[in-house]
Amino acid sequence: MGKKRNIIVGQSGGPTSVINSSLAGVYKTAKERGFHKVYGMLHGIEGLLDEMYVDLSTQIHSDMDIELLKRTPSAFLGSCRYKLPDIHENPAFYEKIFAILDKLDIEVFIYIGGNDSMDTIKKLSDYAIVKGHGQKFLGVPKTIDNDLALTDHTPGFGSAAKYIATSTKEVIRDAMGLSYRRKTITIMECMGRNAGWLTGSTALAKTEDCCGPDLIYLPEIPFDIEKFLKKCKELIQKKPSIVIAVSEGIRVPDGRYVCQLSGGSDYVDAFGHKQLAGTADYLAGFLAGELGCKTRSVELSTLQRSASHVASRVDINEAFMVGGAAVKAADEGDTGKMVVIDRVSDDPYMSAAGIYDVHKIANNEKTVPRSWVNKDGSYVTQEFVSYVEPLIQGDYQPFMVNGLPQHLVLKGRKRSGGGGAIFSMKQLKIT
Repeated sequence: MGKKRNIIVGQSGGPTSVINSSLAGVYKTAKERGFHKVYGMLHGIEGLLDEMYVDLSTQIHSDMDIELLKRTPSAFLGSCRYKLPDIHENPAFYEKIFAILDKLDIEVFIYIGGNDSMDTIKKLSDYAIVKGHGQKFLGVPKTIDNDLALTDHTPGFGSAAKYIATSTKEVIRDAMGLSYRRKTITIMECMGRNAGWLTGSTALAKTEDCCGPDLIYLPEIPFDIEKFLKKCKELIQKKPSIVIAVSEGIRVPDGRYVCQLSGGSDYVDAFGHKQLAGTADYLAGFLAGELGCKTRSVELSTLQRSASHVASRVDINEAFMVGGAAVKAADEGDTGKMVVIDRVSDDPYMSAAGIYDVHKIANNEKTVPRSWVNKDGSYVTQEFVSYVEPLIQGDYQPFMVNGLPQHLVLKGRKRSGGGGAIFSMKQLKIT
């Protein structure tokens, strides 16, 4: 009997409402192409280092389970934010990883994630080539931030944009209903450290039945708080209620985040990213003090990435497509690559999967083009709207049980109090 052909897949970084659709695409395609076992890393590369993994055939038993997985938000396998050291800094680290892969007879390693996750694929594929290991390493794009290079857009972004645009319409309706005799300003804060794709998506709320947000501020453009105040003062004199969308990562000209103007958090993650929060709160307080009107801040927070009940059909289907494409590419000999989405046409909208060198993607950010933002940096253009609009189309209705969406949940978790813990596979065999 020949060597077993096994594959392992992990999820990393901030989850999305469609990240599990990519996992479903990996699993289904791997089985169709004759792989013996499909292992899932529990909590990404960090969990793998502790030998935490699961045979996905013990979790997925039918086509119905696959469909349920596609509709389940967050990372089914658990995620992590873990930065691999440079190869020359800690070669023993890599020796441990590859010893685990060899023990499991892994032929293909697939990682679903964003920029930092592609750094992991780059380092592992480089090490394998240098040391003569035969495993193939493929990246599957995932991020609501839509900031990965070379791909037209990323799975997760379309559904987040759909949720944000929907929520913007609802916030505008709410604000208008409460503006009698007292003027109100509502500030919506969207995720986006350096790229304003999510915040710009609030512009999709401008429809026949909705005026859309009054102002939109992206992190690509330096934020002038005095000009902002002037615009708000002019608008509130004309309208009883205004709604403003801001990215969490907007900065004043000296480089400080707006959220830092009130102190803010000093927490920094493994990749050196400062935690951002409180931008809308700060601006709401500032405007209340300057204009004397009622203000409210709305932070969409994790709802942007977990709201699978309004996921885009286009997004779910493309997430599934890129998961399957990664397996196919690896099976045909590719390594050190990431699957991308190529936009084939806008009307009708069509896309296809492509493959690019991960070295040209890892640690690079795609930001909103300056030409897609108006001259004074307070709104996005029609080009931006036309780019995003096809990505929010269609729906996948959740499977409802007792009025609530049903999700596929990983078996083998031991729950304790309000949280859950997963034992090491050395203690709990789920293989």
